[in-house]
Amino acid sequence: MDSIYLDHNATTPMRPEVVETVARAMAENYANPASQHQPGQRSRRVLEDARERIAEILGANLSGAAPDRLIFTSGGTEANNLAILGIVRASYPQQQGHVVISATEHPSAIEPAEHLLKAGWELDALGVDENGVIRSERLAGLLTPQTRLVSVLLGNHDTGVVQPIATVVKICSAANVPVHTDAVQAIGKLPVNFRALGVASMSIGAHKFQGPPGLGGLLVRHGTSLEPIFYGGSQQLGVRPGTEPVALVLGMLTALECWLPERQAHCMRLQKLRERFESGLQAGYPGLVVNGAGAPRLPNTSNIAFPGLDGQVLLVALDLAGVACSVGSACTSGSTELSPTLLAMGLPKSIVGSSLRFSLGATTTAAEIDEAIHRILQVCHELRGD
Repeated sequence: MDSIYLDHNATTPMRPEVVETVARAMAENYANPASQHQPGQRSRRVLEDARERIAEILGANLSGAAPDRLIFTSGGTEANNLAILGIVRASYPQQQGHVVISATEHPSAIEPAEHLLKAGWELDALGVDENGVIRSERLAGLLTPQTRLVSVLLGNHDTGVVQPIATVVKICSAANVPVHTDAVQAIGKLPVNFRALGVASMSIGAHKFQGPPGLGGLLVRHGTSLEPIFYGGSQQLGVRPGTEPVALVLGMLTALECWLPERQAHCMRLQKLRERFESGLQAGYPGLVVNGAGAPRLPNTSNIAFPGLDGQVLLVALDLAGVACSVGSACTSGSTELSPTLLAMGLPKSIVGSSLRFSLGATTTAAEIDEAIHRILQVCHELRGD
């Protein structure tokens, strides 16, 4: 039985063009771009040209009188850590302050913020409504003269809910507080423009948009100071030491270049497939709940509750039936705890405990969606004894 992969938010397969680019770059044996000899300088030129083009596609400007920065990292997790810890430590190294994060952030943003809490900082969580949208009307009341950073993710990893970042930036700008946004799940699924968002920093992860795993990045607005969280080298202006992986960077660029001309069609196609998927399941499972359905969502993400069933049991049964999905973020997939995102939305535990995340990608077909609906409903009815 062929497996149907519906866990693209965890990771999505690399495009063939990306595989070819990375393989070719590795075969060319690029020298260390930090080396001063000619092979090293050739690598440096290739790397910096790719960096500028990636930034341009994402709406940043690395040149001119007020250049932004693109810092390559090992992935979105490191990028979020670098933003949250690096921004607050750079501006206030000798004192503690206050940080605000949304209640539905990814663990890679929550845990650095909690690390600051253990170090004596104050931390507030901005709550969300029943659809998972931040209660932006409460944000101004959380800000204090000691607030050093606000972090609100752009597209949620569990529900796909898209947050009103423009509203957050407007409120924070009035209080002169920088905003970080985790855009890891949004890149490749929605048009995203860094400068238009107005944030101080934005994290990305290549393997979420058909790029190579092991590479991410942090876009940093001009004038935003950043303290390194790693030490041991002067690469990337000393902010992120370590040899830059030229082949992976070229792979990231290829993924973005391929996505750019087809982004609107890609978004519409994913949304139609998701609607087909949800309506098909709803027709065969009365009482089914689509979590976050009342809010704008990423076009590929569907978080569904199957009341009366246990989500963990259903996950295993679907895997045996050849449908790969998840209970939420891959970073917490080893945990049996209920989804923090769904709990923050105030949903009943009966809904939270019966929920699974299905996420579509560029390789998902309509035939797979129809077959997935059939398999999922069959498994659900078997578990219920229908």
